[in-house]
Amino acid sequence: MVGVLTAKAEVEREFILVSGGPSLHEWEKFKAEPHDRWWGNFIRSARVRIQEIQAKSGPGTKITWLVHKPSYLRRASRQDKQDLIANIVSVRDKYGVKLLWFDEGGELIEYLNAGQPRDRVKIANFEYYGHSNRACWMFDYSNEIDSGSKSWLHENELARIHRDIFTRDAFIKSWSCHTGESMSKKWKRATGKRMIGAIGKTDYSYGHLRNWTPALSKGARWGG
Repeated sequence: MVGVLTAKAEVEREFILVSGGPSLHEWEKFKAEPHDRWWGNFIRSARVRIQEIQAKSGPGTKITWLVHKPSYLRRASRQDKQDLIANIVSVRDKYGVKLLWFDEGGELIEYLNAGQPRDRVKIANFEYYGHSNRACWMFDYSNEIDSGSKSWLHENELARIHRDIFTRDAFIKSWSCHTGESMSKKWKRATGKRMIGAIGKTDYSYGHLRNWTPALSKGARWGG
C-alpha cells in the first residue's frame, strides 16, 4: 500500500493597522498645544502605510485595518460636519483592504487572537496610530471627555493576547506617545515579541511634509 503524503498548508501573513480617534476642539481649544486640529491624522498615516505595504508585498497582501468608529462619528457630528465614515470607507474601497470598526480594546484583542484561523494566518505586522500614555492606548482621548478616555487598552490586559499568533519576524510598532516607556515592555513579556514605541512624544503635525509618517518630538527617541 502506497502512503499518501499530505502537504503542509502554507502559512499566510496578515498585516494589521489600528487607527484610534481624534480629539474634539471643544476640549482642546484652550490648551497651549491643542491635539488633532485635523480629523484625519490617524487615518492618513494608516493609509500611507497601506500603500507602502502593498508596494512592497503586492496588491493581494492580506491587510486588516481596525478603526475606532465612535470617535469619528462624534467628530463628524460635533465638529467637522462632514461624513467622516464615508471618507474612511473610501480608503478601504480604493486599496481593497479589510476594514473593521471597533468600540473598545477587548474587541482588538479578540481580533488578534481569533479574527483569523491563527494556525494558518499569522500576524506579520501590527501598528497603532493614535493617542496613548506610557501604559495605555487611548482610542477616544479628549473625544468624549476632556483630556481623558472611555475606550482604551491597558498594558495589564496584554497578557490576554496569545503568544503563537505572530510570525517569527513580526514587525510591531506603536506610533503614539510614551509607549516605549512601559507598555512596550509589557507587550514583550506577554507576547514574546518586541514592540517599538516612543520614549517621549510623537508628533503628527505637518504630516504632509513627511509623507504622513509620524515624527518624534524634540528629545524623544524610539525604544522597546
